[in-house]
Amino acid sequence: MDKALKKQPVAQTDEDAIRELIERWAKAVREKDLDGILAHHAADMVMFDVPPPFESKGIEAYRATWDLFYSVQPEPIVFEIDRMEVTAGTEVAFVIALMHCREHGKNGKLTRLNFRLTMGLRKIKGQWMIVHEHHSVPAN
Repeated sequence: MDKALKKQPVAQTDEDAIRELIERWAKAVREKDLDGILAHHAADMVMFDVPPPFESKGIEAYRATWDLFYSVQPEPIVFEIDRMEVTAGTEVAFVIALMHCREHGKNGKLTRLNFRLTMGLRKIKGQWMIVHEHHSVPAN
């Protein structure tokens, strides 16, 4: 086979790497894999969330927020990315996403809960790390 016709490996862009990182994070949430959830989060990260505490500083505070999340989530865990956009520079990036999970509605039936996700990332020692995470729900 002519060397020019051989399929060459495509270099992964920063946007692709970040998209994979966020998809692995969401998969870890569905699997209740705390180590996977915390992977690629900086030790001094900050999260703004919908339920209290509205601000969590540091990886241990962030870890504790998942206890509340799992205490109200019906099984199997639904935590899906509906749309994601990634913008990356050489050292800083951000992600915006529309996502959904499920909750027990006022009538006790399972209902879809749409939410927004924004993440800020920094490249630290050559690795993309989440330094800020923000979840919000539409105000009705």
